[in-house]
Amino acid sequence: MRSFLALLGAALVSSATLAQTKWDMPTPYAATNFHTENIAQFAAEVEKASGGKLKIQVHANASLFKAPEIKRAVQGGQAQIGEILLSGYSNEDPIFGTDSVPFLATSYADSAKLWKAQRKAIEERFAKQGMVVLFSVPWPPQGIYSTKPLAAIADMKGLKMRAYNPATSRIAELAGAQPVTIQAAELAQAMATGAVNANITSGATGYDTKAWEVVKNYYDTQAWLPKNLVFANKKAFDALDKATQEAVVKAAAAAETRGWKTSEEKTAFYLGELKKNGMNVQPPSAQLKADFQKIGAQMTEEWLKTAGADGKAIVDAFRK
Repeated sequence: MRSFLALLGAALVSSATLAQTKWDMPTPYAATNFHTENIAQFAAEVEKASGGKLKIQVHANASLFKAPEIKRAVQGGQAQIGEILLSGYSNEDPIFGTDSVPFLATSYADSAKLWKAQRKAIEERFAKQGMVVLFSVPWPPQGIYSTKPLAAIADMKGLKMRAYNPATSRIAELAGAQPVTIQAAELAQAMATGAVNANITSGATGYDTKAWEVVKNYYDTQAWLPKNLVFANKKAFDALDKATQEAVVKAAAAAETRGWKTSEEKTAFYLGELKKNGMNVQPPSAQLKADFQKIGAQMTEEWLKTAGADGKAIVDAFRK
């Protein structure tokens, strides 16, 4: 009888193990980054709400796939869920780069309004590629890090500027700087070795990479708020039972709300840390701001030409 019960117990444990689905989730940023921390909480909430049926294993800091490989990995089923910087894929489709059009949406309120205007178009495109959009969270507003003081765009001529998407590459070109594509996980080393000496990114990335060790100037231009997108492979999502799907969707909605709040709250903290560590954190001069707005106007027109009717509809809805 005891051996029968032991066998029965082993069978039950085995069936429970088999019942658990495991998803691998590659992310591009460090485990201590607020995006990754938010995702870790999302994963924990999914596991709890699904009664352990779905476990999401988070692989931080591009440890499973490099940042540019993550979307394809999820689309092809090598990973079941992932996080990307959406605008990094704007060469594939200009609609993916809407939130990185300079000076289109420069505040959290405007960024939220823009996400509402663009979400349906993003969801439709991802659905055609066999993926499900779950949630999006913005980075803090983008500013300029530079090894030398910048009073005007002309001062950027010849600088090696880190680019992380087509928009930042175009800004570098228009400013007379040399764009150098560097992913977040390699940025600290690139700055330290002099591979780049200027960078447009958020206070969060500056804090994560300890930018103050190699760069002394930060200009709070608040040019745009790029968004990260979390999405799942549709086949993997469809294979879940209805209750588990609902657990994922509910946890995703909570992660989006929490992530936006955290991003906004941490903006002042990040800039404070840059200052505390000896950086010159300041608003752009009137000339630098005017120069950037001119670049922004040109890039908005360029983007609208490539984004077509969908792009115009998003901008029109945003500007209402």
